[in-house]
Amino acid sequence: MVVVREISTPVMSNSNIRIGILIVFIVLLIALSSLPVIGIWTTVNAGYVGVVTRLGAVNRVENPGLVLKIPLVEAVHKMETRTQLEQVDAQSASKDLQRVEATIALNYHLRGQNAVDVYQNIGVEYKERIIGPAMQEAFKAATAQFTASDLIGKREAVKNLTFNELKQRLEKYNIVVDAFNTVNFKFSDEFDVAIEQKTVAQQNKEKAQIEADTALIKARGQVNSQRALQEAGTLSPQYLQFHAQEKWNGVLPPNAVPFFNLNPGQ
Repeated sequence: MVVVREISTPVMSNSNIRIGILIVFIVLLIALSSLPVIGIWTTVNAGYVGVVTRLGAVNRVENPGLVLKIPLVEAVHKMETRTQLEQVDAQSASKDLQRVEATIALNYHLRGQNAVDVYQNIGVEYKERIIGPAMQEAFKAATAQFTASDLIGKREAVKNLTFNELKQRLEKYNIVVDAFNTVNFKFSDEFDVAIEQKTVAQQNKEKAQIEADTALIKARGQVNSQRALQEAGTLSPQYLQFHAQEKWNGVLPPNAVPFFNLNPGQ
């Protein structure tokens, strides 16, 4: 006799199905809740503030941390308030119309409590819209007050003028200037050659002046020493003959008569 056994598969209970659906729903809710548009919350990291807009209009500013928002209605725009660096290549002209190029660097930060004003008046692209152009214009205004030659030795003055100019320009946009630096100056090749030639000419002039002053001092010393000897009565015929004998190389022209007495005692 053959016995046939029935193999039954376990059937998931209704309660287990409900729990599974609930878990999936919670996971989806958490995943969707942080999305920029349909999410109900987001986080603002340290060093940022969140500008919350409701249907496109600015509503409030949120500090770093968890931010709750109305899905599909509110959006959070994060704006950095930490010190930032902007470095650009600037071109300008000196007072004597020489072309000047430089790499300039600016440290700045956004005034967080006024982030709403910045967002409303400029937007989150304030670096491209305001910072870069302001740096160019401030550098041009500063370098135009100096000749190219002065710029070489007065970089600190140019730096301070540009710094103050930038502070005035950016203050009205609630952007605080922390520091400004000029990395280097570069002039046209023609100007560099002219400066080099001028430097060499000045060095040669100074060298010639030193040589002339030295010769003059030496000549005055000889005159003064001879005058002192003469006043002391030491320029006697015997002394002059002795001095000439010291300078003579011992060679006389043919048929020449000695110009001093070889036996001064006679």
